[in-house]
Amino acid sequence: MALLTVKLTPELEAQLLGRASQEELSKSELVRRALWAYLTQQPCSAPNQRLSALDQVADLVGICTGAPADLASNPEHLTGFGQR
Repeated sequence: MALLTVKLTPELEAQLLGRASQEELSKSELVRRALWAYLTQQPCSAPNQRLSALDQVADLVGICTGAPADLASNPEHLTGFGQR
């Protein structure tokens, strides 16, 4: 692995230490994951970790135009629902 030296502000270092402790990861592993997520524009997780269905289509959510915002709140679309 290549070695990279980074200068951090005291505030950023404190956040890094806190998150690394919380996630039970080394600082290096946390930085690797964060850098990978940033460079690939993916949620911050390991490169070999599977993404949820929502994570895979997150960029598509809300792109439809002209459709009702929420079918469940529009009584017109609920006519006859639950009736036989």
